[in-house]
This record gives sequence, structure tokens and C-alpha cells, in this order.
Amino acid sequence: MAATVRIHRAGPGYALDEPGTFLGSGFFIAPNWVLTCAHVVRSGEGDEVRVVYERGPGRGTSAVTGEVATVVPDRAGIPVRGTWPSPDLALVRLREPVDHDCAYVTERPAAYYEESVVLYSGWSVVGGELRRLSGTCTVQGTLGGWSDDEQIRLGGDVLPPGVSGGPVVDPVRGEVVGVLKSRTDRGLGGTCTGVEQLRSLPVPAGEPAAEHDDPYQAVFHAHDRYHRDRQRHPDTDRGTWADVQNQLGARPGRALSPEERTQLLGRLADLPPPVSTRALLGVLESLLGDQAAIPHPAPRGWRDGLGALYESPRQDAALDLVLDYAMRAMAAERPFVTPGTRAAERALWEWVRQTAEGRPGPAYRRRLGQQWIERLQLTPRGPSAAEAETAHAAARSADRAPRLFVLLELEQLGWEPGRCDWHVSVGRPAGEVVRLRDGERTPLEELPAVLGPHLTEAFRQCDEPGRPADLQVALPHLLLGLDVDAWRPGPGEAPLGAQRPVVVRCADRERLPEPDGTPLPAAEPLPADEEQREREARWRWIHAHGAQAEVLDCEDGLRVPVPAAESLRGLPHKTVPVLCRYGDHRFEDDPVAIVRIVHGGYGVALWRRWRGQSDAVCGEFHRRAGDTVAGAGGADRLPALVHALRAGLHEGRPETYWAHGIALFYDDPRRPLPGAGDLLEAP
Repeated sequence: MAATVRIHRAGPGYALDEPGTFLGSGFFIAPNWVLTCAHVVRSGEGDEVRVVYERGPGRGTSAVTGEVATVVPDRAGIPVRGTWPSPDLALVRLREPVDHDCAYVTERPAAYYEESVVLYSGWSVVGGELRRLSGTCTVQGTLGGWSDDEQIRLGGDVLPPGVSGGPVVDPVRGEVVGVLKSRTDRGLGGTCTGVEQLRSLPVPAGEPAAEHDDPYQAVFHAHDRYHRDRQRHPDTDRGTWADVQNQLGARPGRALSPEERTQLLGRLADLPPPVSTRALLGVLESLLGDQAAIPHPAPRGWRDGLGALYESPRQDAALDLVLDYAMRAMAAERPFVTPGTRAAERALWEWVRQTAEGRPGPAYRRRLGQQWIERLQLTPRGPSAAEAETAHAAARSADRAPRLFVLLELEQLGWEPGRCDWHVSVGRPAGEVVRLRDGERTPLEELPAVLGPHLTEAFRQCDEPGRPADLQVALPHLLLGLDVDAWRPGPGEAPLGAQRPVVVRCADRERLPEPDGTPLPAAEPLPADEEQREREARWRWIHAHGAQAEVLDCEDGLRVPVPAAESLRGLPHKTVPVLCRYGDHRFEDDPVAIVRIVHGGYGVALWRRWRGQSDAVCGEFHRRAGDTVAGAGGADRLPALVHALRAGLHEGRPETYWAHGIALFYDDPRRPLPGAGDLLEAP
């Protein structure tokens, strides 16, 4: 019910509760993805709709713009006469990231559905007002056969107008099995489409280079990671799908508990998808032999293959069958790899090893261990540091060339903390900076409007065709959460972070308090030589040999204190600190965390500004931040990569939504800010 949404026509001036703009229902299938009917979204105008959803129990409704990403069958531009042909499904991706609940979607094909009663949820106009409805229907058979036209016939209840696109739920197993498609003109019931019909989405042409190149894989990988991460997340009193599943006492396959099933699907979703449907069918045939019954449409993802095992004649997905399937997924050919693929394989192996303990027997466990050892021997362990540097040299040569940059310095007034003095300068490749403009006592909320014209002029002096200059923002440590990258220099313009690389520096590094929060005297000298050497050593390493992210303030969704500066100094030089919950003031203050990171010798760190949702799932941020840092090859690529993420957020690309509120601390210890020994030329 919480995941069920209503869909409206897009356009300015529409109230959220306006029945005249209401098109139908839908539900969140994955973070920032809505599944509905094609005829619902195509009854609006163009490819945009408004999605109205609940922000949480008792928190009211909100609306967000969504883009129709794909419909099946695709009849764009062709007038629809009568009912939309099956499967009549559409995926809508939101234009901006929001926090919401997601329904749990079965991995079993509807062809194997045997229950006689289903639940449904949706919206309709009742008494002139929009109301959310739910009810039960009886399964009365199917329309069609083994084809894309197959639908489940429903009876037993009147399906009111507007519920089309809502979820159909198996109440015994607690999972969505279909999407309401139509209602009968007279009488009870209607039809629904099995969710497995999404497998008929077109396969992208060419070889995919990333997960989001195939919407089907992107949506269901995000779905399975969401439910895995929700199970890990303790910061909410609401039960997860696996918690409720345990209460129901029924599940497909006798081998896995609900928690094990959630964990396995989440780990499979961390892997790249199968290289093709044919390759996945080969895996199933190698396990089931002549007994393999391939449903229609054929499986496309790892979760689909697991669902096919549930219906196998081999003891209803016995544990050894599931574990063998996981091992084959681990060793399968990859359409692409990411920096996290190796770690995902190891995590899947750990799940297999722990799940197998004490159950299938010692001989079987020895065979699994031997397969893992063989996998280690066959898998390249990755290039050496020197080889990695050579591979990235061509891509990074342009970034290494000295370039002009824009420097914005903000000085918070101690007696007026809500106001700042500011300076806009142009930095030259040799290191000196030229001051362009100064301002005094500007209120924080007025800074974007006041500084917009001056920053625009500075950018004009520095930008080159196709290569916008970096913006370095020097902030006192108490203001490092300021969202300068979200400022818009002029009306209708894209945010600064979407236009160019924006990084933050610590303006009061030489006057920071001690790591435990004790203030230093105002006249305290520069940091000790040893601390400065540590900064420079770490800076050189992560630029020459690559880096690895280390989340410091969050473990499986639980807020934890950032380690003391002394502990941080003991981490490897390749470490880039990551803060998941910067701005979550319920625990340790953010300035203390930053002080410890700076005193620990770090010049590069990554964080996201916390938006205050206590039950937000953060596993995707951990995973993607780690891949971004590891995939950079060298820290000098991070400003450009973060810029690309912000540009993707501005363009509404769901694969970048994990980076909402991301900030990059990039403070070169070899180039002090003006006033700390650097040259400063007059205007």
C-alpha cells in the first residue's frame, strides 16, 4: 500500500488532489522507478507525468515529475483504438531522487501461480475525491497461452476506474505477481499482467558497458539491492519484507529462509548481469539437464534464473541446487566489469560458504571450496600499480595539464555567524591567484544571488571550449556542508555542480581545533612538519596509484562515530574517507568528523549531505561511492567524475541518483590558500 502511487498529467498549475488530471495507478518497483500500465501513461500528454506518492506514514503526499522510460509494446505515435495490447506495461523513472517504499516483486513467473485469491491496491475517484482503495479478487484462469498476450483473469470484486497500473499481490507469499490491466465493462473483475512480462523489454543494441544500459537489469538489480539493504538497516521500527515473510510461513522453495533469499538476490544484483539470455539458459540447463522447463518470456537476469529453479523437479529448489547456481553466476562470463565486481564475487562466495555450513555435507562443501580456489586462479587479480598508472595515463593527461581555475573564499564572521565576507579570484597554473572581487557581511541565504554575476565573469576568463574551469570553494570547517554546487548563477541556469567540477577546501586548516574538539589559540602556528608530510605523502599516493573508499560514519545503515585522528592515520595511504551521513546531527557533530579527517592527513574525502530521512537506505551510496573512487584510477579524476554525477542528476538519469547531495573535499596540501604563504596579486 505504501508503495502504491497515483499518476497525473504533467503541467504547471495542477493541484495534487485534482481528479481531472488523474490518469491511473502505479507502484514503486525500485528506488525512483514506477511500474504501471502503458495505457495509463500514454493517456497523458507527451512523455512526462506527475507521480504522487506518500512520503511515509502520516507524512502526507508529495509529487515528483517522471519520464516515461519505456513501454511494451511500444506504440509511440500510433493512435490506440480500444484496449492497449498486452502486456501493456510501462516504466516511469523519476526526474529527481526521492525517498519512498518499494514493493517486493516475485522472481517466479505468473504461469506457475496457483493461489486462488489475490490482493490489489490502487487509486480511484470516490465521491469527487481521490481515494486509495484495496480489495481481493479471485483468479479465474488466463487469457492467451504461452505468448506475450497471456493475462490472468480476475473476478470476485468490482475494479473501479483508475486502479489500472496498481499492484496485484499474492497474499500467501507476500509478493507482487502482476499489474492490474483492465476491468470488465459489466460485472466483476478484470485482468492483470504478470510482472515477468517485463522480460519482453527490448534488449539494447550493442554490448552494454554498464548496468544502466539495460533498463530491465538496472531496475531489478536496484530492486534486489534495495530489499537487501533494507534488511540490513536497523534505523526504523517498520518491518521489512523478510520480517513479514517470516510471519506468513510460506515461500517458494524449501531451501532458503526469507533473509537468505533477500541476501542472495542482493548479492547476485551486485554482479554484472548475464552476458545474454542464451548464456543464462545454458547455466540453467547445466543444472537441470533435460528437466529444465523454460518459462515464457525467457529469463534475463540472475533473479529470473533463481525463480526458474523454484519450479524445477529437483526437490523444489534444494539447497545444493541454489548454491550451485550461485557458483555458476560467480564464474559466468561478464558483459562488463566494475571496480566492485571482484568484491561482489567474494561477498557472494562468503554467502555460499556460510549457507553451506552443516547442511549439504562435507564432500559437497569441499567441492564448493575447490571451485572457489579455481575461480581465484582463473580470474586476473588486476593490474599492478605501475600498469594501472600506464592504463590511465592517456585519459588523465589532459586533466594533469596546468589550467586556470576559479577560487571562491568565504570567511564566516564570528560575531555574525549568519553573514560572510567573500573573495572571488582566478587561480593561475603556477599557483598564484588574482583577486577579482570582494564583498563584506553578505547573509548566507543571499550568497547565490550576490555571487552569481561575479562567478560568471570569472568563469568567462577561465573556461576553454569543452573544458569548463574548476571551481574551488574555500570554506571554514563549520560551513563545509554549504551546498555551493547547487547554486544557480542565473535564472533558468543549471546548478554550478552540473556545469563544472566544484570542490571544497578547508579555509581554516591552520586554525582547526584539536581532533577532540578543544579549540587552539588564535595564534597557533601551522601544523607540525610530520602532519604536513603525512598529507603530502597521502596526496601523492592516491594520485599516482589510485584510491579506495572507506566509509567512516555508517555501518550497514547504523550511524557510528568517525574514528579518532590517530586511528585514521593508521589507515593505508590509498584510503579516501567517505561520510554517508554528513548533516545527521543526532549524533556526533559534522565539524568534529571533518577535523579528525584533516588532522588524520587527508586532502581528499567524499560525503553526501544528509537529508534527514531516518529510514533512508544507504547501501547504494556505499557501493557506488566505492566504485567511483576505485574506478577513478587516480584521485585527480575525481573532480571530473563527481561533475559527471551532478550533471546526470540534473538531467534526471536514475543511475546517478545515489549521488544526490554529494560533495568532494579536494584540498591540495602543496598549494596553500591565499594568506597562507601563497602569492596574491592585486586586481
